[in-house]
Amino acid sequence: MAETDAPLLIKRYASRRLYNTETSDYVTLEDIAGFIRDGREVKIVDLKSGDDLTRQYLLQIIAEHESRGESVLPIGVLTDLVRSYTTQAHSVVPEFLAMSFDLLRDGQSKMVENMAAMNPLASMPGFEAMRAQQEAFMKAMTGGVSGQWSGPGTGDSEESDGAEDELSQIKKQLAELQSKLSKL
Repeated sequence: MAETDAPLLIKRYASRRLYNTETSDYVTLEDIAGFIRDGREVKIVDLKSGDDLTRQYLLQIIAEHESRGESVLPIGVLTDLVRSYTTQAHSVVPEFLAMSFDLLRDGQSKMVENMAAMNPLASMPGFEAMRAQQEAFMKAMTGGVSGQWSGPGTGDSEESDGAEDELSQIKKQLAELQSKLSKL
């Protein structure tokens, strides 16, 4: 599904069924999670009152994934989130979380770009399919937003030597990961 500027409107009926206004059919929470993984913004509203229920349903999707053992949020983070609702710190928590996820998203985007650009295995058959799966995973984990990386900066020769060592270590780790992935 292609990304659009307008969010996908889902209406919740009194029976609690969810209705996709674009396709004129009923959807489940898993369908909504799929739309989001595909890069769509979703807005869920109560048909009768017009209340925005998006946050409530997104939290429900997260809770269901966590309860199935697909844990992404460490206990410490969950505990801190609960605490933030009862302290004055709640005003900075949303901004901090948004900045943290932006940094995570940017780092993952850089990793995917570097993997394709610097990997000698890029010409290996099946590499593109594996890279597409990794990008889909990254997109699912970050909500479909990717950052742009301008590449490494230019520095003096000492920094370049350190960067080359670091780059060779990253290449080695990447090759090991690809080997493990291909065995799966």
